[in-house]
Amino acid sequence: MKTAITDPALLPGAFEDALNDGDVEGVLALFAPGATMRTPAGEVITGHEALDREIGGTVAARGRLTNIPRHTIVGAETALLVTDWTLEVTTPDGDRVAPTGTTANVACRGVDGYWRFAVLNPLGTA
Repeated sequence: MKTAITDPALLPGAFEDALNDGDVEGVLALFAPGATMRTPAGEVITGHEALDREIGGTVAARGRLTNIPRHTIVGAETALLVTDWTLEVTTPDGDRVAPTGTTANVACRGVDGYWRFAVLNPLGTA
């Protein structure tokens, strides 16, 4: 799993690959310290432990993510990433559901020069 991302446009694909591989630590490595994420259910979470629980729960639900990047706007230290997504998961009753949405994510360049998510905002549309 590649976590040394030098082009912010590659973050959605790296997130998709790590999640689909069940690599919770690989997904977490793509977040900047203090990152915030809105869950597909609309809950806003911050911090490593909360992100670990959310990503771990998605992996446990056999999450399968598809990201389709739409736009990337890059500044010197921040980037806006607009991505369409579908996340297929298994519900506690065993049903397979696939919420979808469009996300506007913010990435930041760390002091090491690598890009990480600062804000993930995957509020769904269906």
